This record gives sequence, C-alpha cells and structure tokens, in this order.
Amino acid sequence: MKTVNLKSYRCTKFQFTNNLAPNKKIELTNKYSYNCGYTKGNLCRGVFTVDVSDKENPAQFSISVEMVGIFECEEGLAKEKLHVESFRELFPFVRSIVATMTTNAGMPPVIIPTIDIEKQEIYKVEIPHFRKPGEEQKD
Repeated sequence: MKTVNLKSYRCTKFQFTNNLAPNKKIELTNKYSYNCGYTKGNLCRGVFTVDVSDKENPAQFSISVEMVGIFECEEGLAKEKLHVESFRELFPFVRSIVATMTTNAGMPPVIIPTIDIEKQEIYKVEIPHFRKPGEEQKD
C-alpha cells in the first residue's frame, strides 16, 4: 500500500501573461513553493505554487499556478515523509496544467523541470489545524 494517496485536487489560481513578439526566444526562471496542513487523523492538504517567468522581463511572459491537493495518508506517518510524498503526488498535475495551457495558447508547451524535494531544505512550520469538511473549528 502507498503511504500517501491523492484523493482530490483543483487548480485555485492560473495566471498567464504572454506579450512576447512571435519567435522571440527567452530564458525561463522557475520558483516553487509547497506547504502542507495536517489533521489529527489521516488527511493532509497540500498547496503547490509555481511561478515561471522570463528571466529578463517577467512582465512580458509569466505563468503563476496554485494547485491544492487533498491526501489520505497512513496514520502516524512522519510529517516530513508526508510532505515529500504528497509533493510527488501533486507535481505531475501542476506540470500538466502548465504544459496544456501554454499549448492551448498557441505556443510550444512550457514543461516545468522536476525538482528533487528530498535534496531541498524543508522548513517545518506548524500551521493551524486543518479541518475535515463539516468539522467545526475548535479553539
């Protein structure tokens, strides 16, 4: 059994600016952000943000995507492992939406590069309790 299963996802933000002249070559820069909210049970909410832009002139070309995923995980799974595994589950959907939307805009697809999250520093910050749908907030 997998330790983390993606139950649902949705794109909550997609912004795309393309004011480039035809056949203009650019160099892209990418920024990634991923945060998790944990429950006391076995659910996790991950928020993945990626920003892609022209290195020299971001106002001419930029893409910003925010994707939210809901994950089911093994009870008691270490938060660091949950963070890494949920990122890996959600990344292909973020990559796909960027490639699809840029292709549908009439340009070559922008394929965001993979990232080895295990080689990145993960800053652990406890955020308020993530409530399950229908659960009342407890103070």
